Amino acid sequence: MKRLTLALIGLLIAGTLQAAPLKIVATSTSMGALVREVAGPRAELTILASPDRDLHQLQAKPSMMRALRGADLVVAIGAELEVGWLPVAIGSAANPRIQSGQPGYFEAAAQVDLLDVGGPADRALGDVHPVGNPHLDLDPVRMSTVASALAERLAQLDPAGADAYRRAAAAFAERVGQRVAQWRTQLDGAPGVVLYHRDAIYLLQRFGVPLLGTIEAVPGVPPTGRQLSELVATLKGRDGVILFAPYQSPQAPTKLAGDLGWRAERLSLEPPLSADGDGYLNHIGRWVDVIAGAR
Repeated sequence: MKRLTLALIGLLIAGTLQAAPLKIVATSTSMGALVREVAGPRAELTILASPDRDLHQLQAKPSMMRALRGADLVVAIGAELEVGWLPVAIGSAANPRIQSGQPGYFEAAAQVDLLDVGGPADRALGDVHPVGNPHLDLDPVRMSTVASALAERLAQLDPAGADAYRRAAAAFAERVGQRVAQWRTQLDGAPGVVLYHRDAIYLLQRFGVPLLGTIEAVPGVPPTGRQLSELVATLKGRDGVILFAPYQSPQAPTKLAGDLGWRAERLSLEPPLSADGDGYLNHIGRWVDVIAGAR
C-alpha cells in the first residue's frame, strides 16, 4: 500500500511538471503574437517592448533581466534589431538556457531570407543592418515560416506538446495563405508608398507595391529641408501615401503630404500588446487597407 501511494504521488508530481507552461520572453508584440498562436496555454508569455516603442532604441532594464532570469525561451526578431539592449539584458540575467546558440534562444531572422543583405557595416552611414533588414514581421508569409520553425523549437523544449505546436503553426499558415490571396487582389495596382524608414519594405515587396522613396535619406537621421524638397520634386503629380511609425516625428510626413496633396498615416509596425495570430493578421490588414486607399 505504501509503495502504491508513493507511485501515485510520483505520477501526480510528474503530471504537474509536464503541465507547467514554458516561460517564454518575446522581445516584441509581433513575436509575442506568434508565441500565443503556436504555444497557446502551454506558454507563460512576457513581452519586453510595447508596440509603440522603437526596438532600435530600447535600453536594458532590471524588469527585462528579471523576466529573462527565469525564462525557458527567448523569442527575438534578430538581424541586430535588438543588438543595443538584448545581449546586455541576457548577459545580466545569467540564465544559461537562453544564451545565443542554446535551444532557449530563438531568432526569427535566422529562419527566413532577408532583404537589404550586405550593406556597409558603417554606423556613420546611419542606422544600417549589414546582415539584412530586420523588419521581417511585416511580411505574413515570412511570419508563417517563422511560426513553423518556432513550433519545432517548442517541440524540442516540450516534447509532450509537439503535436499541438505543429497543428497550431499549420493552422496559422493556412489562414495566412487565405488572407494573402485576398490582399493581393486588394493591392493590385496600388500607386505606391513613401516610408519614413525602410521598415515596411517586406510588406511592399510581398504584394508588389512600389516604394516611392523614404523620408530618411540616411537611415536613422532626420531629413533636411533640402532632402524633402528633392523628394517633392521627384513625386509631384503622382499618387501615393506616406506612412510613418508612432515614434517617428510627424513633422516631415505632414509637410510632405501637404506639398504633394497626399495623405500621411501613422501606423504601428507592431500589432497590439494582446495580439495572437488573428490579431497579427488584422494588424497587417490595417496596413493593406491604408495602402489600397491611396488610389
